[in-house]
Amino acid sequence: MKNSALSISRRLFSVAAIALAVGFSMSAHAEQVLKVTTIPEEAATEQIRKFEPLANYLSKAVGMKVEFTPVSDYPAAVEALVNKKVDLVWFGGFTHVQASLRSGGKVIPIAQRVEDTKFQSVFIAKTDSGIKSLQDMKGKQISFGSQSSTSGHLMPRSFLLEAGLEPEKAFKRVAYSGAHDATIASVVSGKVDAAALDITVWKKFVAENKVDTKAVDVFYTTPPYYNYNWTVHQDMPADLRKKIQKALFDLDPAVPEHAEILKLNRATRYIDTKPENYKGLESAARSAGLL
Repeated sequence: MKNSALSISRRLFSVAAIALAVGFSMSAHAEQVLKVTTIPEEAATEQIRKFEPLANYLSKAVGMKVEFTPVSDYPAAVEALVNKKVDLVWFGGFTHVQASLRSGGKVIPIAQRVEDTKFQSVFIAKTDSGIKSLQDMKGKQISFGSQSSTSGHLMPRSFLLEAGLEPEKAFKRVAYSGAHDATIASVVSGKVDAAALDITVWKKFVAENKVDTKAVDVFYTTPPYYNYNWTVHQDMPADLRKKIQKALFDLDPAVPEHAEILKLNRATRYIDTKPENYKGLESAARSAGLL
C-alpha cells in the first residue's frame, strides 16, 4: 500500500514537473522580442555601448524585450530587414534606399535626428600633406568608408564627381575602410593621404581627444543632405510602429537619462521623416553608378 502511494506520488510529481516546464516554455515562447540592428558605421563594441541605454529605454516604452545584434557589414543590415530577421534598423540614407529597392518599397522610415535633415561629410588629411582642396587630392591615395555608406562614400563621391574628379581616374588608389573610425585611422597612420567620413563621427573623435587636429584635420566640408533614419518593415503592426516612433520622439534632452541616450546617438532630438526625403540620395546613387 505504501509502495503504491509512493508510486502515485512520484507520477503526480512528474506530471507537475512536466506541466511546469511546458508552462515556462510557452511563456518564453510567448514573450515578444523587438530585434534591432544598425549599420556598422563604427566598431561593434562601440555600437553596443551606444545602443544599450536606448535598448533599455525602448524596452520600457514599448513593453517588450529588446535584442540588439551587430551585423558584419552594411549589406547585411539591409538583408536583415528585407528578410524580416530584425524589426528595426538604424540605416544611413543610402542603405535605407537600398532596403526600399530590395523590398519593393516595403520598408518605412519612422524617425530621424534633427541633424539628419542637413547632414554633411568631411574630407580629412594630414595638415602637412599640402592637401587644402579637393583638387589637391589628384594623384593621391584616398579612402572612403563602406561602399554602402551615405556619408562615407555615396555623397563624398557625388560631390567629387561634381568637382570633375572621378575617383578611379583622378586618384592613385581608392580604398574602403569599412567604417568611419577605421577611415580616420587610415589617415592618421599614413595608409592613405586623404579620406571622407561622417561629420558627426569626426566631431565626436575631436571632442573625445581621439585625434590630434594639429596633425590631421578637415580640409573640405560638403553641402548638406538628408541622411540617417530608423526604419521598420511595413509588416510590423501599426500600433507597435507608433509606440516605437513615439518613444523616440519623447526623448527629451532636458531629462538626464534621455540626454545621455541622445548624446550617445549623436542626436539633439528625434523627429518625423518620410520616404521622399531620400529620393535625392537615390538620384545621387544612380548618377554615381552605385545603383
